[in-house]
Amino acid sequence: MPLNLRSTRRTFMSSLGVMAGAFTGMMTNAKGLFAAASPDTAAKAAKISGFGASGNVYEELGITTVINGQGTMTVLGGSLARPEVEAVMALAGQHFCSIPDLEVAAGKRIAEMLKLPDGYTALVTSGAAAAMQSGLAGILTGDNPKFIEQLPDLTGMKSEVIIQKSHRNPFDHQLRATGIKLVVIETTDELRKAVNPQTAMMHFSNFANAAGQIKVDEWVKLGKELNIPTFIDAAADTPPVSHLWDYANMGYDLSAFSGGKAMRGPQCAGLLIGRKDLVANALLNNSPHEDTLGRCAKVGKEEIMGMVKALELYLKEDHEALNKEWQRRLESISAQITRIPGVTTEFSVPDVANHVPHMSINWDAGRIKLDPKDASKQLRGGKPSIVIESHANGLGMNSFMLQPDEEKIIAEHLVQLLRAHTA
Repeated sequence: MPLNLRSTRRTFMSSLGVMAGAFTGMMTNAKGLFAAASPDTAAKAAKISGFGASGNVYEELGITTVINGQGTMTVLGGSLARPEVEAVMALAGQHFCSIPDLEVAAGKRIAEMLKLPDGYTALVTSGAAAAMQSGLAGILTGDNPKFIEQLPDLTGMKSEVIIQKSHRNPFDHQLRATGIKLVVIETTDELRKAVNPQTAMMHFSNFANAAGQIKVDEWVKLGKELNIPTFIDAAADTPPVSHLWDYANMGYDLSAFSGGKAMRGPQCAGLLIGRKDLVANALLNNSPHEDTLGRCAKVGKEEIMGMVKALELYLKEDHEALNKEWQRRLESISAQITRIPGVTTEFSVPDVANHVPHMSINWDAGRIKLDPKDASKQLRGGKPSIVIESHANGLGMNSFMLQPDEEKIIAEHLVQLLRAHTA
């Protein structure tokens, strides 16, 4: 089942150049990077009658939009795509092309942008979860059509994936969907003993790096020593931007990233980065190919093109300026709420995953009679609806998905809520 590399690839590269040129003059300053289009942008772009005519499609369906102080959560819709990304996706929707050819060409362009090591490329997938599933499927089946069609029946194939106990999480469901058995270990000695002829892959969940005994750099070295492919789930691990190529340079055979988080690509897009042979086999196990495990994880031509454009924009951002802006937003909220006796704030940046400024909002229970879960619920049920998560002693938030001036709204509502419960 070889990949088909016809002239469509040349057509795609030419068209992409035209698209990129069309948006050269669009916004580039740090504040504008996270500004949303006005609610009626779509209505202005084309005359809409019926559904969508108001410019607020959510309101028309009776859905409440929220101010997102929690971050790039899939349950909230991830992130907001930039206008340039939406425009490129609209251009992509005006033509037909071979999706396999497009995937190969897009992967080549992405590899060039990221300066990946020789022999590495990329695949645009339906989110990081799909990248995990298709990446493992490709390792299991190779390019064997019979094996591809019979998944998750692993007859004739390897059937085990090694994972650290602390790295187990709901997303390993995508691994288990291929039919494999997860072999759970904790130490290097246990890993070595677990390796056998049925071992297909070693899986690493990067957000759990601190929790496991075997760290990210040691894991890949062990994989090389034991001659077992290594996979790293790095879904929310941008920023920093360097993570997009760091793991490939470490030697990881495959890595998965979400495209609809900090990169602000299409919410239903992701990236599988890795060895060309393994990425090619992952594509064979994925849509648009029929009778494959990944057929249900369809990614369209619009999302593929949108992901290429989103990545191009993400690489050009002033990431230091963005971090300063995100921190400023949190500090402006802190300045307002800490005027209330008993309220304190703390700032931090997670080591891995959502590596952006965070703020913990704490209060003295003797002075403010408010349960943190109740506080979060009241904010969510207010007008406007504000999503901030609760923890044992208060609330926790980040600001990198806020739109300009939304920090002022959050500060105002937090002050009202906390003062209302002051003893």
